[in-house]
Amino acid sequence: MHTVQKMQTYRETILKDEIEALPPLVYTDRKIVVIETVRDAVNACKVLAEGGEVLGFDTETKPSFKKGVSHKIALMQISKGDVCYLFRLCKIEFPQCLVELLGNGNVTKVGLSLRDDFQQIRRRRQCELKGFIDIQKLVPAVGIKELSLRKIYAIMFGKKISKAQQLTNWEADSLDEKQQMYAAIDAWACVEIYEKLTVDS
Repeated sequence: MHTVQKMQTYRETILKDEIEALPPLVYTDRKIVVIETVRDAVNACKVLAEGGEVLGFDTETKPSFKKGVSHKIALMQISKGDVCYLFRLCKIEFPQCLVELLGNGNVTKVGLSLRDDFQQIRRRRQCELKGFIDIQKLVPAVGIKELSLRKIYAIMFGKKISKAQQLTNWEADSLDEKQQMYAAIDAWACVEIYEKLTVDS
């Protein structure tokens, strides 16, 4: 069982200019695996479901710049330890192995603003979503009033998460290195925040 720490408190908010002055968050010793076939997705889900580790979770959707036009989730990123799997749903649709992983209440999955992700997931496929923890619901207990991943991470770790790739084309034929890193960092960062907020009890 995990409980939020009561001893440690953080500042409530942080200004944009303060974040820009922080050193960038860069991962150099972590692995990113792009999943573009159902077979690879099955193998990745088996790894993710094993071992009892907390998983980091996020999604990306191709941005729309036209009123009334929207897109379905193109990418689902799930991290475990030093590896992040990027499931390209725009190429593999929504395989059953992902349905089972997302519905497994015994596998803890940590993300941010999950309500939005859940709505987007259900646009692709109806499935149960169990075992999820939303960072936004934990940070108020330690004094943080910000809700964005970038601001929460900056307050807690003193580093800047780049958002330069946020509005890029997530349905592109291939994801470039910057897109892959951006997507993976968001999943890893959720776990880092969660682990700093919680202690075994």
